[in-house]
Amino acid sequence: MRIATAAQMRELDRRATAEFGVPSIILMENAGLRTFDFVYDVLMEVGGYRVGIVCGRGNNGGDGFVVTRHLHEVGAEVIVFLAGNAEDIKGDARVNYEIILKTGITINPITDAESLRLALSQCDIIVDALFGTGIKGEITGLPGEVIDAINDSGRPIVAVDLPSGLDADTGQICGRCVQANATITFGLPKIGLATYPGAECAGEIMVAEIGIPEAAIESSDISTFYTEEEDVFLRLPARPPDAHKGTFGHAAVIAGSVGMTGAAAMSAMSAVRIGTGLVTLAVPESLNDILEVKVTEAMTVPLPETPDRSFSRSAVDKALELIDRCDAVAIGPGIGKNPETIAFIHELLPQIDKPMVIDADGLNAIAEDTTVLSRLKSPAILTPHPGEMSRLTGTPVEAIQSNRLKAAQDAAERFGVTMVLKGASTVIASPSGEAWINSTGSVALASGGTGDILTGAIVGLLAQGLEPLDAAICGVYLHGRAGELTEDKIGDAGVSATDLLPLLPRALAEVGADNE
Repeated sequence: MRIATAAQMRELDRRATAEFGVPSIILMENAGLRTFDFVYDVLMEVGGYRVGIVCGRGNNGGDGFVVTRHLHEVGAEVIVFLAGNAEDIKGDARVNYEIILKTGITINPITDAESLRLALSQCDIIVDALFGTGIKGEITGLPGEVIDAINDSGRPIVAVDLPSGLDADTGQICGRCVQANATITFGLPKIGLATYPGAECAGEIMVAEIGIPEAAIESSDISTFYTEEEDVFLRLPARPPDAHKGTFGHAAVIAGSVGMTGAAAMSAMSAVRIGTGLVTLAVPESLNDILEVKVTEAMTVPLPETPDRSFSRSAVDKALELIDRCDAVAIGPGIGKNPETIAFIHELLPQIDKPMVIDADGLNAIAEDTTVLSRLKSPAILTPHPGEMSRLTGTPVEAIQSNRLKAAQDAAERFGVTMVLKGASTVIASPSGEAWINSTGSVALASGGTGDILTGAIVGLLAQGLEPLDAAICGVYLHGRAGELTEDKIGDAGVSATDLLPLLPRALAEVGADNE
């Protein structure tokens, strides 16, 4: 599913009217009607009859006026509040404002927050139609107090298009934000609804069709998507009944150092669990015996090591021999920061002729000289968390987190790689500008080693023949779904990364079963 910025959504609205002949007043009517349908259902569920609707002066307020009219027509008691001067209401919003005045509904101007707070506390449901997608900057003064009053109501809150105070493009809070129980968003979801902290303010999100022609959406320049289960199903490789282990590829994992054998083991086992036919784990030679015990289903290869038991620069040739027999390679989990190991990474990467995943200390090695990425001859997927992204790009973590989508897109274009910016609502970006915001995940994933599981899942899918962007999309989605399944099974605290491993096949099976 495409996911839009505020500007992209405005352009779709404009094109719907200018190119396809859909009157803008119809779009507003449909938006209000879809919201009414949901609010009415909630009203019936809570057994109430009184609805408080807080409207602004723009089109978001216009949607609220439409909701008011329809609720009034079915006999609900509607109390309408207006923030700002009525004289400033223009266009389609003005038309709907005049309509409800003619029905005899009183529109109450908001003069102080305390009076509003008292009135809202006597309602059964609150509809937030205060601010729409155009809000930017910090909300202060009476508008900010209005948002506080809505939040303090203690009543179910339904947001129109997006919660007031939420930046539609970044998911950041403009000082204050309505904490909605549900959000009815129109046409396409907004990026701010899918990224944190915005996703936490939106509650349940429903996308309502309001009459924007599908042809307008399909012909738009929107290249950001929200990952749905069907997207993954359509990308996963077929598993024919006459298949054998060679059918599903051979993944190499170059990982581990003394004290970090777990990272190597988890990456390799994740590649196994994602359905890869063969997995070979390359480790520093003195650690080989340990990994042969820890990893039963994967093969192991010992490589030359440094005195502190990390990869030696002299391991390059043997690593290339392994990679030559494989279909994809992952490099970095637990390899350490020994200068000779860093030299090993910098010498190895430009010689690899197979698609690769670079993670963890592999990323830290690259950060010392990112020009190595310009010398790659095969496609690469980088999987940084915000701290690693900061080291790669020189951008402060705070700036990255303030606009995760842009940070991932900029880095993907700059380095010519597929970028997976990990975190809540992981972002996947390709060098071409296409980006995906992942829809799965759980706080259960906030545990050491889960990133190694993700690395293994992605390289396993690469080895099975998926293109880099597709492998990243599917690997991130399935990893997040395994996290959700783990939370369902044992809770969201005290989860170890290895708890995910048996649930990766279940996540795969779930995707297949749901789409048969």
